[in-house]
Amino acid sequence: MSLTHLDAEGRARMVDVGEKPITRRVAMAEGEVHMSEAAFALVRDATATKGDVIAVAEIAGVMGAKRTADLIPLCHPVPLDRVSVAAELVPEWPGVRIVATATATARTGIEMEALVAVSVAALTVYDMVKAADRGARIEGIRLLEKSGGQRGNWQAPERQDPNGGRIA
Repeated sequence: MSLTHLDAEGRARMVDVGEKPITRRVAMAEGEVHMSEAAFALVRDATATKGDVIAVAEIAGVMGAKRTADLIPLCHPVPLDRVSVAAELVPEWPGVRIVATATATARTGIEMEALVAVSVAALTVYDMVKAADRGARIEGIRLLEKSGGQRGNWQAPERQDPNGGRIA
């Protein structure tokens, strides 16, 4: 398989999707923001200086998905049918897990929109907790699954933690 964004001479190009069929496409992505206990308490209790971290991150993720083609140079603008972003507290890390789902009826995939949604939401969490924890870190941004299009359905393999357990 070759990279679709390179022409025969190796130059970057936008893929021609004009002949592809319009299909319903769905993609889901995830990411994590790990932080200190003190920063986590601010998020959990909604007492961060900048406001409700979870609510702001979820809205920021939706807004980011809507701007994907502006951020990723060779990405087609895709008419979004729906984007949902859910940020959940994970006290065991401590941190926030973000899951985004993007849906479109289009000629090309929706994976980048889901990934951008997660990325922007995670960056928003970091921005809102950095005063309490500059060492907070964004990890594990990845595509979880996608459906639709010529190549059909795809699902990421389950991750394993270092102790042999499954990571949800």
